[in-house]
Amino acid sequence: MKFTLSWLKEHLETTASVDEIAETLTDLGLEVESISDPAARLKEFTIGKVLKAEPHPDADRLRVCQVATADGETQIVCGAPNAREGITVVIAKPGVYVPGIDTTIGVGKIRGVESHGMMCSEREMELSEEHDGIIELPSGEVGERFTDWLAVNDPARVDPVIEIAITPNRPDALGVRGIAMDLAARGVGTMKPAKTVDIEGQFTCPIGVTIDPDTSTGGCEIFAGRLVRGVTNGPSPDWLQNRLRAIGLRPISALVDITNFFTYDRNRPLHVFDADKVQGNLRIHRTKGGEMLMGLDEKEYTFGPGQVVISDDGGIESIGGIMGGLHTGCTGETVNVFLEAAVWDHIQIATTGRALRINSDARYRNERGIDPAFNMEALDLATQMILDLCGGVPSNRVVAGKVPDVSRAYRLDPARVQSLVGMDIPESEQRQTLTALGFRLEGNMAQVPSWRPDILGEADLVEEVARIASLTRLQGRPMARVSAGVPKPILSPLQRREQIARRTAAALGYNECVTYSFIDHAAATLFGGGDDGTMLANPISSDMSHMRPDLLPGLLQAAARNQARGIMDLALCEVGHAFFGGEPGEQRLQVSGILVGRTGPKDVQSTSRAVDVFDAKADAETILAAIGAPAKVQILRDGPDWFHPGRHGRICLGPSKVLGVFGELHPRILRTLDVKGPAVAFTLYPEEIPMPRKSGATRGAPEISGLQAVERDFAFVVDERVEALSLVNAAAGADKTLIEDVRIFDEFVGGGLGEGKKSLAMTVRLQPREKTLTDSDIETVSAKIIEKVTKATGGVLRGQGPG
Repeated sequence: MKFTLSWLKEHLETTASVDEIAETLTDLGLEVESISDPAARLKEFTIGKVLKAEPHPDADRLRVCQVATADGETQIVCGAPNAREGITVVIAKPGVYVPGIDTTIGVGKIRGVESHGMMCSEREMELSEEHDGIIELPSGEVGERFTDWLAVNDPARVDPVIEIAITPNRPDALGVRGIAMDLAARGVGTMKPAKTVDIEGQFTCPIGVTIDPDTSTGGCEIFAGRLVRGVTNGPSPDWLQNRLRAIGLRPISALVDITNFFTYDRNRPLHVFDADKVQGNLRIHRTKGGEMLMGLDEKEYTFGPGQVVISDDGGIESIGGIMGGLHTGCTGETVNVFLEAAVWDHIQIATTGRALRINSDARYRNERGIDPAFNMEALDLATQMILDLCGGVPSNRVVAGKVPDVSRAYRLDPARVQSLVGMDIPESEQRQTLTALGFRLEGNMAQVPSWRPDILGEADLVEEVARIASLTRLQGRPMARVSAGVPKPILSPLQRREQIARRTAAALGYNECVTYSFIDHAAATLFGGGDDGTMLANPISSDMSHMRPDLLPGLLQAAARNQARGIMDLALCEVGHAFFGGEPGEQRLQVSGILVGRTGPKDVQSTSRAVDVFDAKADAETILAAIGAPAKVQILRDGPDWFHPGRHGRICLGPSKVLGVFGELHPRILRTLDVKGPAVAFTLYPEEIPMPRKSGATRGAPEISGLQAVERDFAFVVDERVEALSLVNAAAGADKTLIEDVRIFDEFVGGGLGEGKKSLAMTVRLQPREKTLTDSDIETVSAKIIEKVTKATGGVLRGQGPG
């Protein structure tokens, strides 16, 4: 929220300085983000007069001027077309910083002629965009400070601009008068009486207004307006244009500037229709879905079902409380204008604005809350300003709906300030504070003003009293001694999993990265994202336009940057969120890691090799085991298409419960992101791991058998397409109590096995729990293993079948 000091003083009688006001606002909870004070920026500039101007001997467009300054006559070389004898100018002496060109002026030679200073244009002093020539002042004394001259002749140019941060619970501070009321309550000044008018209509308004029954609740509470005939919609007066420019708004026309003025002056969004373009009457209703409107920002919007709009007999003309339509917008040719003031449901304003991706001043204020009781008064005040600036004749008011009743009262208990805040404030001071803020006190009940939707209980009254009194008055006191005991765990189970995943990855040799949550559109598209739902409305750069759909693109880009600097072998990991939508909750915690290059440096033992899919699988399984994943999982195919189609796997608990994905990255991905392979990766989803049934902090006793384990080897001839995991799972299921581990230790293809066949050899470890195994026991289990594997894979024990 921006405002100027002179604007504030229209509501507040005060002699406080800008610094005093800024310090007070921050202490009141309206944090000052910046102060732009032209007088401080331009204090070194002085007034001079050109005594003589002659052509430069070596440049046709330059003139050598003799200028009278505060330090006497000096020579300045100037290239402005209007540099001539007799004009009064603004001088920047050597050593003065010129903000518009970001330069400190010095003594120099221009084409061989010395120049001692500079005569300035308005753009060079950041007064405007005018730079066709240097400033020519109609008056002024030589040596006088330019800011002193502006303070008398053009005070708007040196009016300080204050910008404050507004928290969502303080919509009243989105108007200059609301800010002034806070300052007056603190004692920084005295509130000036609010302007009031009573407009009498001169004719019956020909445009009627109605609100559909399904829209009057949760849509539009009241819609009021009037027609003003015979207006002249030219440029607004200088005072209004200067005020809007100071807060960063571009003056458009008198009618539009008036609505913008009330938006900031009283936190009251208004809208004006060109009445000659309105067909018939206006109706407030909900959309069916699929309708379209060209907005005032010249963008086309398509509506979903249930959104609140304003239509005439020809179709939709405005998005209620958010933005008007281009067709009925006011222009320089407008002679009849329909002025509208309405109270909209703030929830539907927020949902519609978010769905249509519109960020306007009207939406910003309407969704936070405006003063509903001010609706009719705002309509009259704006009408009066239109009559004053544009002329015309007003009609009577047309109204649909009624002003909502927001009256409420809460008990004022003076003792609660001490119990809740710890401040000792006399009851008389508390009552005076609330009265200054607009509350009406009736005994011990405080009636809440209509412009304060944030006051919803007795504690809020205490907060207002303490805020105005200043929380800096709080005195530190030692806390009461609390009973000793074991504190409850602070971290949630998921946070614990994040912590363990980080430590485990680090123990495996990974370097943790923290990459941006935003990536470029091309990279997001490669990993299944890049849609409009994850696109940022205002990205800080073109390569950070979308929320990341996965952690892998950020890690791969980090790998590419490292490889560009000669570091080719990398192990990088990250724990963070990936986003599959732009709404709250549309995100997923991931643990991702990549291995690039070789497993280690070259050496004489030849232990270094290229990373492969089994490196990623081993690390993924280690991290999953550390964070509590079950030991028995399935490895399935059909993973994301950024993995190699034949060299990856999904780690699953059943076909639909995916705990993670590992594999070799697709060569297309590596080429696009400029990563030199080989490269393997894994992505794990900690949230998918079932939580333990018991939440106790203790571990169960380890089950260690004192009996001798037995290992038996089996080799099966199977079809070459049979996966080793199928054999492992089948063998492990033969006797879940006795079989402790199954491992594949050999694969053989060719020889006498036959075409399309392979041999897989595995070791099965039998661990007895109750008694030592006999030969009969071992033979029984072996027979079950052979039966299970044969049934599951169609294979035969090597040596018993063909080959």
